[in-house]
Amino acid sequence: MKNKDEEEVWANSPADDLIILDKLFLSKKLQYNCGPTGVYVPKPGWYITRPCVNFMGLGMGAKKVWLDLKTDHLPIGHFWCEWFNGSHYSVDWNPKTRTKLYTVKGTKDKDTLTKWNKWKKVSNKTIHWYPKRFDDILSNYDHINIEYIGNKIIEIHLRPNEDFEEKDIKEFIPVWEGQDVTPPKGYEYIECPEHHGRIGAFVK
Repeated sequence: MKNKDEEEVWANSPADDLIILDKLFLSKKLQYNCGPTGVYVPKPGWYITRPCVNFMGLGMGAKKVWLDLKTDHLPIGHFWCEWFNGSHYSVDWNPKTRTKLYTVKGTKDKDTLTKWNKWKKVSNKTIHWYPKRFDDILSNYDHINIEYIGNKIIEIHLRPNEDFEEKDIKEFIPVWEGQDVTPPKGYEYIECPEHHGRIGAFVK
């Protein structure tokens, strides 16, 4: 099965496969310290909180928060998970052969979880593991995308990385509302608006 975007994922995927898109389920299966709103954290510390399911993606609703014990003040439908440090990677895979198609590294300022400065293709030799435990779901698809922080899986998508799928793009620099759309030398500007304020991107 090949999906191009989240609308096709929802329309085409069997209901049993869609559980992989629940980030709380995924985090629990990967044995991270995590839980839904209302469940105490195991110890005080920094955690990420975000919606269990977010088909608009883009990090929307995600926050880094300090939690002492209780979590009942967090939004209903959200979950908390231990905070991971490291570079953010987006890796496209052929799940039938468990081989990488391409690897993209994202960079952003530390004070945001949604506004990225740049995404750039990097070597596929960057070490990232494939979650074979989910083969019963993932092997149904021709092309999937997995996001990592360091080597920790944080999201699985049953479709490609939409920003790099259409062209042979090597770099993708988001352009936000209010920014100049004149591309730097060597780049072209494309329109690709999103819900979180992105209006386009400089690509090459």
